[in-house]
Amino acid sequence: MLNDLNLTEELKRFPYPFKGDTYRYSNNSTLLTPPRSIEIAGAYQKEIKLKRSLLTEYHTRCFQSFPTTNKAQWEALELVMTHLTTYFPESFSLKVEGEKHIFTNHILNEKHEFIMGDDSTLPYEPLDFIGRHVQEDLILMMQRDGDLYLDAGQLCFPANWSLAFNHGLSFKNIHFPIPGFKEEGLDERILQFLLNLEAGNPWGRKNWSLMAGNRLDTSLETFHVWGKDRKKVTKENAGEFVHLRVEDQKLFRLPRSNAILFTIHTHLLSLENLIEIPEWRSQLYHILVELPAHITNYKGISLYKDKVLAYIEQKRDNDL
Repeated sequence: MLNDLNLTEELKRFPYPFKGDTYRYSNNSTLLTPPRSIEIAGAYQKEIKLKRSLLTEYHTRCFQSFPTTNKAQWEALELVMTHLTTYFPESFSLKVEGEKHIFTNHILNEKHEFIMGDDSTLPYEPLDFIGRHVQEDLILMMQRDGDLYLDAGQLCFPANWSLAFNHGLSFKNIHFPIPGFKEEGLDERILQFLLNLEAGNPWGRKNWSLMAGNRLDTSLETFHVWGKDRKKVTKENAGEFVHLRVEDQKLFRLPRSNAILFTIHTHLLSLENLIEIPEWRSQLYHILVELPAHITNYKGISLYKDKVLAYIEQKRDNDL
């Protein structure tokens, strides 16, 4: 467990996702305040190093794009870079000299010169370039024919899905595997919500799961590595081994391209640290007890849910 000071800071920063004692799939989006697309967390350097190593070794798994997304990629780069330099000026700066832009990442001591819109002045595609400076995964959904399509993305820390497989798919096809999503009409309601997003009014939402281990890269392509950890959970090790995984998702309409930029910042919190807040401990317990089987199975919790509940019960009883 972390020392008391570090733990307090971690708990303050953690994007706790629950508002009650039950959970169902829903559009839990809220207006984003402040309207920034990225956050800089304490593990910044470690996570950027991991992202870049994954992009080097498994580039086609972690980055996909169609040529038609080039202008939207530049627009996304401009938005994210503006937010980095506006909200974190001590860590990032941008100087404009005529056509030349000079972007400096002071955390990593890196300086890049480029001309906005000129691909030849960047070492990677625009979305792939700016994604190497943020902890967030970046997904571009392009709008056409009354629908949204995943046409570009840099995805290093997926929660059990594959960018390469989903590249080019529509919103409904991407979410088709979620049980009840289509049957309850959620796919159409959320699609309409997204289609109606307006530039200048970004939204945020949180998605959660429990996971065995603390691995950020849980892509479908690596399931053979991390999937077996679900069988290793016991009541004795659940506190340290099992983590609440939360994706802090932010949605921005890009005004020139009309694309939607999703930024996804993944956070992990061990159960032993989570239960330090009694309200969180109680809520998670009741949510897991009541969670329908189809959601439990889809989130991959069914193999060890009972062990997690037994761990929480033991800790609760010890406090009585």
